[in-house]
Amino acid sequence: MKHVALGLLVLLTLSIGCQSVSTVRGKSGPRSPKQLKNAIQRILLEEQFENGTWAVLIVDLSTETILYRHNEKRSFIPASNTKLYTTSAVLDQLGPEFTYQTTLYIDGPVVDGVLEGNVIVRGSGDPVIGGRFNGGDRTETFRNWADSLASYGISVINGDIIGDDDIFDDTPLGYGWSWDDEPFWYSAEVSGLSFNDNCIDFSITAQSPGMPGLLSWEPANTSFASVTNASISIDPESSLNEGYSRDRGTNSFRLFSEVPQGRVDRESLTVRNPTLFFVHVLRETLLASGISVIGRPVDVDDLSIKPHDSRDTMIRVATHESRPLKDIVTVLNKRSHNLYAEQLLRTLGAIHPVDDPDLDPGSAEMGIARAMDTFVAARIDTSRIQLVDGSGLSRVNLVTAEMTSLLLNYMFRHDDDSTRVAFYRSLPIGGVDGTLEFRMRSGSAFGNVHAKTGTVSNVSTISGYVHSGAGTPLSFVLMANHYTVKTAKVRDAQDRIIELLATYRR
Repeated sequence: MKHVALGLLVLLTLSIGCQSVSTVRGKSGPRSPKQLKNAIQRILLEEQFENGTWAVLIVDLSTETILYRHNEKRSFIPASNTKLYTTSAVLDQLGPEFTYQTTLYIDGPVVDGVLEGNVIVRGSGDPVIGGRFNGGDRTETFRNWADSLASYGISVINGDIIGDDDIFDDTPLGYGWSWDDEPFWYSAEVSGLSFNDNCIDFSITAQSPGMPGLLSWEPANTSFASVTNASISIDPESSLNEGYSRDRGTNSFRLFSEVPQGRVDRESLTVRNPTLFFVHVLRETLLASGISVIGRPVDVDDLSIKPHDSRDTMIRVATHESRPLKDIVTVLNKRSHNLYAEQLLRTLGAIHPVDDPDLDPGSAEMGIARAMDTFVAARIDTSRIQLVDGSGLSRVNLVTAEMTSLLLNYMFRHDDDSTRVAFYRSLPIGGVDGTLEFRMRSGSAFGNVHAKTGTVSNVSTISGYVHSGAGTPLSFVLMANHYTVKTAKVRDAQDRIIELLATYRR
C-alpha cells in the first residue's frame, strides 16, 4: 500500500487551480457502483452513437478495483492517446531531467579573422530550439553561437554551414500519415536538427476590402521560403476563410486566405528538409550578426565526406543545452505536439537501441522497440499492441483500453517520485489549459481532471485521472471509434462520463 498512499498524496498535492477535493464536490452524483454503471451505459447507448464503437475502463486507484468496463480488450485507434505511451516511456527510461546537447564545431584554422573551414552543427534530436522557452525569440540560440564564433576571433567563414542530423534516420514523416496533412504544423517533418518546430510562421494582416493582405513571416522573412501572396482583404463583418498550400517536396508556399479588415490571419506551415532550414536560418543570423559567410548552408546528407569522418580536426565552439525533458513533455502533452512526440520517440531509440540488426538506431521503429520495456513493466501484453509512431497521427496504431489503463496505473505508482510528478503535471487540466482548456469549464471535473485527449477523423479518445466526489483517485480510459456524428457530440458524452466520476461518492 506504500505506492497507493504515495500516489494519492501526489495527486492531491498536484491538483491545480482547485480548492481541496472535499470542499469543491457539492453536486449530487452516483452513490454506488451500480448507479455509476447504469449512468455510463445510458450515455454509451444513446442513439447518436449506435453506428460507432466505445471502449471504457475505469479503475479506483486506491484499491485497484475496476468500477466499469466495456470493450476494454478490443483494439481501437488511440489518436493522440498514443502520446501517453511515448511520454511514459521516455520519462521512465531517460528520466525527467534528461537534456539535449546540440554542439557547434569548426573544422579549420582561424587566420587573421578568417575561418579556413566549415561550421558544423551536430544535432541531438532537440525538438525545441527556437522561441519555445525564451519568450518567442526564435534566433536567440543562433545569435549566441554568433557571439561564440566571434569570441574565437572569427569574422569571416570561408566554408559552409553544415547541419549534421545523423542522430536520426532519414524518414521524415510517420508511418501511415496522411499526405494532405503535410503543409500543416501538426505534420511537421522529423529531423535530428530541428528549429522553430520545423515551421515558418506566417501572418496576413488585412487592409481595405479588395486589397491583398500584408504578408510577413518568421523567422525574419527568411529566404528559405518562396512565397506567393494570393490573399485578399474582405469586409470586416465577413468570416475568415483560411487558405494555404505548399508544393510537395519544395518550400514554395501559396497563401490565399480571405481575411476580414481589422484582423490578422496567422498560420504555421511546415518546411521540407528541416536540417537545411536550420542551417539556412543560422547562416542568415550569422550574416546579420556581422560574420561574413562565403559558403552555403548544407545538409550533411548531401556530402560525400561526413564531418564525423574527420572528427580529429573538429573544434567544439559552443554547446546548446535544452530545457529538461519534463518541460518538453509538458508542452508535448498539453499542446498535443506531434513533432515533439516523434522526436522523443526517436531519441529513445538513438540513446538506448535494442540489439536488433534489422532496426536503425534513431528510427521510430527502434524507439518503439525500446519503449516496449516500459510497457512490459506496466504488465501490458506487448504481443497485442500495435504502435507505428510516437504521436498518434497514424491510423495504423492500435491499443486497447486495458493497455492504456495499465500504463496510467503504472505511472501513478512509478518508483521514482520525479517521474510520476512529471507525467502527471504534463497532462492537460479540465477547463484550465492545453487541449482541455475549453472543456469541462464548470462542474466537479473543472480543475480536477488531468487527461490526454486524442482526435483524428472519426476517432476521439481521452484518458487520465480524476478525483471522485469522495476524494478517491480514479483512472479512466474513454475511446470512441467509427462514429459519424460530429466529434463535439462525442466529446460532450466523454465529459458527461467524467463528470459522473467526479461526483461519484460511494
